[in-house]
Amino acid sequence: MHIVLLIIHLAIALALVGVILLQRSEGGGLGMGGGNAGGFMSVRGAANLLTRATTILATAFLVTSLSLAVMAGRGQQGSSVLDETDIEVPVPEVPSVPIPD
Repeated sequence: MHIVLLIIHLAIALALVGVILLQRSEGGGLGMGGGNAGGFMSVRGAANLLTRATTILATAFLVTSLSLAVMAGRGQQGSSVLDETDIEVPVPEVPSVPIPD
């Protein structure tokens, strides 16, 4: 199950990067801008579609990230790395101070 979820997570990450690169930025970038308005989709329609796709992919990425984190943490007892070591920590000796009578 971990492997399947990890593959889905990676596919979502790649799709998210692709959708973000397709969007038009302030400077033009790799955006789908240009072209005539009589095409398949207007610029505004393409922007709305890309914005929706980005939102959906970002939500799916967040859900898969949290799922992977929960699955990775399942079955652990909450132990520390220091609990698993066999190193004895020396306890410093406190010098005895005579108490005056």
